[in-house]
Amino acid sequence: MQPKTWNQQIVKENNKALVLQMILAKEPLSRADIAQVTGLNKATVSSMVNELLDEELIYESGPGESSGGRRPVLLHFNKVAGYAIGLNIGVNYILCILTDLKGNILIEKNQLLLDTSYPVVTSLVIEMIHSVMDEMPKSKYGTVGIGIGVPGIVDKSGTILLAPNLGWKDLSLKQVITDEFNLPVIIENEANAGSYGEKQFGVGQNFQNIVYVSAGIGIGVGIILNGELYQGKNGFAGEMGHMIIEANGKPCSCGSRGCWEAYASEHALINVENQKYLSLELLIELAEKNDQSALKLFEQIGRYLGYGMNNIINTFNPEQVIIGNRLAKAQKWLEESIRKTINTHTLSFHRQEVELQFSTLSIYSAALGVTAFVVEDFITGGKVEEISN
Repeated sequence: MQPKTWNQQIVKENNKALVLQMILAKEPLSRADIAQVTGLNKATVSSMVNELLDEELIYESGPGESSGGRRPVLLHFNKVAGYAIGLNIGVNYILCILTDLKGNILIEKNQLLLDTSYPVVTSLVIEMIHSVMDEMPKSKYGTVGIGIGVPGIVDKSGTILLAPNLGWKDLSLKQVITDEFNLPVIIENEANAGSYGEKQFGVGQNFQNIVYVSAGIGIGVGIILNGELYQGKNGFAGEMGHMIIEANGKPCSCGSRGCWEAYASEHALINVENQKYLSLELLIELAEKNDQSALKLFEQIGRYLGYGMNNIINTFNPEQVIIGNRLAKAQKWLEESIRKTINTHTLSFHRQEVELQFSTLSIYSAALGVTAFVVEDFITGGKVEEISN
């Protein structure tokens, strides 16, 4: 009898998660709406809804439109039942956000990063999380989890195997943060997280096959296939910043030569032809003033971005390519040369159907992506216990 009881409990939890996810995605809904769409019987839906009301994950509002008979009570997702914390560790900054359970940013902390050594970054991450939690509004479930995007190769257990631009190798940041906060922790490659952030909250919401190019100090790629994040066998998919676009070309931080990110990243932009510019922001300021050197530089970087995107479009035949992270700020000066390169190099069959767009989420894509992962885990059964405020 024990296996049957266990199976019944699993089915119940799955049904409840299904009901909650549906309310989250399509609110406001009536109980009858849920029964009709899910195929669950009305008694099961009513039982699940009553539990979710008791848990304060949903709430009722009064009546919706009637299709005949009594007007139904409508159900809403309680987006402030708890909060998620998301961080994006860049090579020159750390962004930390607090969102409600629908991805709305309530608190934001930015930290310039001058030292990328693991102890320094870990200390800053912990400090920023504590700071955000101190300012967090009271709620039934408090912090439901912490997500962190990292510019490197992360396996499915959350171990950072290699983050060349940070100088990190074989590190378990997940364990450190879990030990400090005793909360669910997700570590994900920042480009994967960024692609998911765009799919959930950004310009990717209406697309199912997306390639997200995270163009910052390095370049990472996140791939959404048929609406799902594609991670590959071990979680390593998307390291296209290290595809070779120039045989025996410039040295790359990964140890190879001629990598895409050595030619098309923010690092390449501010360290070009023996010139050193202080920042992307300074170059944008110069471009705004019609400085010809800055304009020429953006045109060159745009061309190299286009070379890599040509390879990606020809390989994946996506509906959409999104350019995100810090270089998205320079859309005004990059877009023309990117499009020109794609138009002259990409196979016509592939080029005709693809949409090239710049992120409207800017540096927030990855942080929002990891908070979305955290909230999904919370909703699908990994709920933390109610906290005492």
